Amino acid sequence: MLTLKYIQENKERVIEKLKLKKLDATTIVGDIILADNTRKSTQAELDRQLAELNNLSRQIGALMKDGKTDEANAAKEKTASLKESTKELGVKLAETETAINSLLVQLPNVPHDSVPPGKTPEDNVEIRSGGQIPELHEKAVPHWDLAKKYDLIDFELGVKITGAGFPVYKGKGAKLQRALINYFLDEAEKAGFTEVQPPIMVNEDSGFGTGQLPDKEGQMYHVGIDNLYLVPTAEVPVTNIFRDVILNASDFPVKYTAYTPCFRREAGSYGKDVRGLNRLHQFDKVEIVCIDIPENSYNTLEAMVKHVENLVKGLGLPYRILKLCSGDMSFTSALTYDFEVYSAAQQKWLEVSSVSNFESFQANRLKLRYKDADKKTQLAHTLNGSALALPRIVAALLENNQDETGIKIPEVLIPYTRFERI
Repeated sequence: MLTLKYIQENKERVIEKLKLKKLDATTIVGDIILADNTRKSTQAELDRQLAELNNLSRQIGALMKDGKTDEANAAKEKTASLKESTKELGVKLAETETAINSLLVQLPNVPHDSVPPGKTPEDNVEIRSGGQIPELHEKAVPHWDLAKKYDLIDFELGVKITGAGFPVYKGKGAKLQRALINYFLDEAEKAGFTEVQPPIMVNEDSGFGTGQLPDKEGQMYHVGIDNLYLVPTAEVPVTNIFRDVILNASDFPVKYTAYTPCFRREAGSYGKDVRGLNRLHQFDKVEIVCIDIPENSYNTLEAMVKHVENLVKGLGLPYRILKLCSGDMSFTSALTYDFEVYSAAQQKWLEVSSVSNFESFQANRLKLRYKDADKKTQLAHTLNGSALALPRIVAALLENNQDETGIKIPEVLIPYTRFERI
């Protein structure tokens, strides 16, 4: 959430930058500034009247002591009037603050100056690429056929048990999943991330803190009777560890990693692009979350991008890194890099990771702060990235490593799978 101070001091910049995110914020920003000015004037008048009340209370005691009953009674009448007035001002102040917050949550984060302008994924900018796109044998098939042939993933059984988008991993397919999770977690630990195992259901405050609520409630599974949400990503519970926390300079950088299943309704998803593992309602993912001071956060972002790049390189997958254009970014992000790997059998690029800097947008919602060198309390910057999401990684591994007799396992995974081929 953008701060009131930032909006007041950068009105035109906010409006122009949010146009790049396909939002005309002129009216909302104007309403916020108007309401904030009302809040300030109301607070000032309330403070003045409360000070007058305190002064009158002291005077009444002195007047009564001096036997000036009439003057004391007049002061009491004024006190009663002021109490009613301050009560009304308190109500007005609370209503104004509620109105401001309802407007603030409608504004997405302002994109970083380096974000390329654009409206669709076609406007994203490729930063770099790596790996070799394999040449498959003429009878190569997509991963859903390989999964059936080698009894790795049962999509139909998942439909029977739950519904579409909830596959059942079997045998070496299940072992491959577990191998990838452990590989990603071990690499994160080597890079200095502390592993946590968070809850996979969160409350409304947690959803609000990281920006899923009220923006994405339609994408999350809601447990109505308890008013909890299944996590769409480990970013939500892990970042919320630091909700209402004030960190010290010695705490930075904060680096956490977590494996969780993730749940997304993905309403309206259909067609060939969602076949097999391409888009699921439940999937496994290892997440990395960083918290840093503002002047270091973009260096931290680059380090996170490099970490994810090394994971993809280790798996031997052809990849490209895209800087998302303003129109393709998330509500909460200031700058996002997407990783895509090439699926040779499908002949298409598949997104497997997003690495983002949210600057102080989430921290403002979370009230996540730190004390700077002058002992002043400031908002921290939050960052997160998929490192990595499994379904499309598995799809690309199965497809790109197939030959006439089976599927080769990447060397880095063999210590985890304990087999070299499927």
